[in-house]
Amino acid sequence: MLKSLFHTQLTLGLAQAAIASVLALAVVLLARRRNIHLESDAAIALLRGIVQIVAVGSILALLLKSPRWTSVFLLTGMIIAAGSISAKRAKNIPGARKVSTYSIAAGAGLVTAVMTWAGVIDTAITSLIPVGSMIIANAMNTNGLALNRFRSEVLAHAGEIETALALGAAPEHTVASYAESSIHASLIPAIDNLRSLGIVWIPGLMTGMLLSGADPLYAAIYQFVVIAMILASSGLTSLLSTMMIRNHAFSAAEQLVLKSSG
Repeated sequence: MLKSLFHTQLTLGLAQAAIASVLALAVVLLARRRNIHLESDAAIALLRGIVQIVAVGSILALLLKSPRWTSVFLLTGMIIAAGSISAKRAKNIPGARKVSTYSIAAGAGLVTAVMTWAGVIDTAITSLIPVGSMIIANAMNTNGLALNRFRSEVLAHAGEIETALALGAAPEHTVASYAESSIHASLIPAIDNLRSLGIVWIPGLMTGMLLSGADPLYAAIYQFVVIAMILASSGLTSLLSTMMIRNHAFSAAEQLVLKSSG
C-alpha cells in the first residue's frame, strides 16, 4: 500500500518509520494501562534511534569514498558510546562507565581485530562497519545485563555481604557467586540466539547477503560465523566487566559502597 503512495525511497522510508514508531508507542500506551510507565524512555529512544541511524547512514556514505583505515575511528566512537549507554545499568557503582568502556573495547575490539586479521571479516568499510557494529552492540547489551544483574544481586544480599566483610572475608569473595550468576544471566540471549538460528529467526545479515546475490549456503554459514563472534565478544565482555566492577563496589577500606538509590 505504501509503495503506491510514496514514489521515492526516502519518502517511503520515512512513512515506514512513522508507522513503526506509532506501533511501538501504541504498545507503550498499552503498558501504561498496567501502570508500567515507559512513555518518556520509549519516545526518547525512538527519536534518538532514527536520528542516529540516519546520521550513521550519512557518515557511511562519506566513508565509502575514504581509505579503509578510517573505519577504525567510527568503531572506536561506537565503543565509547556503547560504554556510556551500558554504564547506566550500574547505577551508584563508581567507575561503571570506565569499566563498561574498557570491557566492551576489549571484548568487541579484540574479536573484531582478530577476525579481521584472519580474513573472516572483510576490511571493506561496507563489511567491517556493519559486522563490527553488531559485535559492539551485542557486547554493550551483554555488559548492561551483567552490570544490572550484579547490582541487583548485591543490593538483595547487602546484609550477607557486610556480615561476611565484618568476619574478615575478602571483598571479592563475598560477591564472587553474584558475579558468576551475572555472567550466566547476561549470556543467555547470545546463547539462545545460536540455539534458535535458522529455526526461530533468520537474521538480517543473511537476508541482505541473499538479496545481494550471495550463495544461500555461504550466506547461512557466514551468518553463523557472525553469531558465534557475537557470543565470543559478549562472553569476554561479561567476564571482564564483572571482574572489574566488583572491585568498584567496595571502598579502599573494604566497605560496601553500592547502596540502593531508593
